[in-house]
Amino acid sequence: MAKPVIAIVGRPNVGKSTLFNKLIGERRAIVEDVPGITRDRIYGETEWRGKVLTVIDTGGIEPKTDNIILQKMREQAQIAIDMADVILFVCDIRTGLLADDLDIGMMLMRSGKPVVPCINKADKIGDLPAEFYDFYQLGFEIEPIALSSLHGSGSGDVLDAVLAALPDFESEKEDDDTISVAVIGKPNAGKSSIVNRLCGDERCIVSDIPGTTRDAIDTTIENEFGKYNLIDTAGIRRQAKVEDRVEKFSVLRAKMAVERANVCLLMVDAKEGVTEQDEKIAGIAHEAGKASIICINKWDLIDKDNNTTNEFNKKVYDALSYMTYAPIMYISAKTGQRVDKLFEQINYVQNQTNMRVATGMLNDVLADAIARVQPPSDKGKRLKIYYMTQISVAPPTFVIFCNNAELFHFSYQRYIENCLRQTFGFKGTPIRLIIRQKGDEGEE
Repeated sequence: MAKPVIAIVGRPNVGKSTLFNKLIGERRAIVEDVPGITRDRIYGETEWRGKVLTVIDTGGIEPKTDNIILQKMREQAQIAIDMADVILFVCDIRTGLLADDLDIGMMLMRSGKPVVPCINKADKIGDLPAEFYDFYQLGFEIEPIALSSLHGSGSGDVLDAVLAALPDFESEKEDDDTISVAVIGKPNAGKSSIVNRLCGDERCIVSDIPGTTRDAIDTTIENEFGKYNLIDTAGIRRQAKVEDRVEKFSVLRAKMAVERANVCLLMVDAKEGVTEQDEKIAGIAHEAGKASIICINKWDLIDKDNNTTNEFNKKVYDALSYMTYAPIMYISAKTGQRVDKLFEQINYVQNQTNMRVATGMLNDVLADAIARVQPPSDKGKRLKIYYMTQISVAPPTFVIFCNNAELFHFSYQRYIENCLRQTFGFKGTPIRLIIRQKGDEGEE
């Protein structure tokens, strides 16, 4: 059976993200004293009394608004409510019970789901003000629970109430064969659109306003190709444009999402081509050693002839010269063009980055490479390469033992890497070579 789903909802700035972070035990949701920071659904997990729970943080609900972003946030919150088995309705004891709280309460009542009223910012749990008892007017079967999500007090009572309200569930361990995929790129490159297209529903807020996605948002899906955790990241802007504190958090989240991922989809706007900022974003994935696919989005908007794709390929690889191992896919998130092929490519590069090669086969390739191109020499000293072995995967990492590491120039390392790729593939993944001088000590 699936893990129970707990949705955290409420007005903006009542402490939903702080409670989410406290429950999952890590700072995944952005927390700032600015209303409207969390805009999409953010997923995490917590364990309580032996049960694993999926927790969803949502954007603040504005029951009556004409603002397009706030309307989208309300839609996302409604999707989370529909998915949830139990709802945590967070209110703010400092502001007291407001009309918006009553409106949201009515919406939750109509859902028919168990609702746990969480009266937040009650820093003195044992000495509650009279205003706390106003929240009984919400009329839920479960009595209001006072808590301080900032300090953690009362969170155990909340989880106890959740378990009491849940139907019988069996905890599941996360599948080892789930592939985590980070969707990265500049703002407005189509990252949320491609996630929605891959999921088949409006999972992330999509608008033409750059910077709509501020958190890294996880979505787990399963289809005929396998199981995937899609991470939609905030668009990474130029450093000079990262002005407000919230956006700095978003850049950090995107980098953390890359670290959590097995595969990165680099979204490039076909109309703009590969920009300097795209090069920097691609570099984050490359330096992290992640398997990557370069997705040229909005390809439906490009006028094409017989040479368009070849010319675009050359421009992409000229700009991303360190990433020529990554396959290029020409897609349209809007029309769905070639999007269905992405899952096959994700599986392929995932297999490539986890490939292991026997030491004997590696050294056959190494001997052939040395026979074809002599190792470099300097001042009468010639590089001697003894043997190589693979020490890890994701990315494939090899140690090469030689007589003099200084003679092992970068150009010859690139030559050896190319020989490995020609023989074994390693498509879509960086390769790391560690050069060890015979007699060198240290961990491999």
